Amino acid sequence: MPTYAQLEGLYRISYYLTYLALQPIHLVCVDERSKNLFVLAGYDEEIEIEIARNGEVF
Repeated sequence: MPTYAQLEGLYRISYYLTYLALQPIHLVCVDERSKNLFVLAGYDEEIEIEIARNGEVF
């Protein structure tokens, strides 16, 4: 289950990708090893974003 900080980061990233950058989001999941949220986006799935448990975006 994502943390509140991760959900806030996911909202910001999702808003930016879909409304400002006009990029589709293909996958959002939790990496069971690191507990980071993983986002795969872009028309060619070339955008990879990780959101740490403290909300930091990589």
